Amino acid sequence: MTKHMRPGNVVHGRFRATRSRSTGSRGHRRQPATARRSPALVSMVLVAAALGGLAVGFSLRRGPAVLSATDMPTAGIPFFGYCLNGGGANCVVDGDTFYYGRDKVRIANIDAPETHPPRCAQEAQLGQAATHRLRDLLNSGRINLASIDRDEDVYGRKLRIVAVGGTDVGATLVGEGLARRYGSGRRSWCESS
Repeated sequence: MTKHMRPGNVVHGRFRATRSRSTGSRGHRRQPATARRSPALVSMVLVAAALGGLAVGFSLRRGPAVLSATDMPTAGIPFFGYCLNGGGANCVVDGDTFYYGRDKVRIANIDAPETHPPRCAQEAQLGQAATHRLRDLLNSGRINLASIDRDEDVYGRKLRIVAVGGTDVGATLVGEGLARRYGSGRRSWCESS
């Protein structure tokens, strides 16, 4: 048995390096085959991980792939994306509904155009604009949710007055023509003004 193969020189499945008595230099260090990694394999794993991260990032967003400073989360403020295929956490469904954590919240004081499905091209365009604007508003500061006389609607969504940075989100969307005050009756977004 060689000096390197002696039982006292095995540490945690690897061979311990020993010094040659004649030169004082380190002996050959052997590793099990499972511990050997080729630089090409490591590079391929890193590239695959980076591409996987990009794919996840693209699937959570609609719109441009480049993140701007306003897209980056601020310390203590959750980042909102877009909900894909029915839900998630901290994501916007449409112009008046979003997930805050895992709770589905409906802005109580407004009605925004439908996006799932829209009834006409005009409603689709306004619905997308309202959805994007709600996402921007939710990402702009600290969120405050205030309860109303009912906790939930018939669909199980939490009914809340939503403010961001002290500004009423519903009033902002109404003021920009992307929503209507709730309670003004159901009117079509497809009517010409």
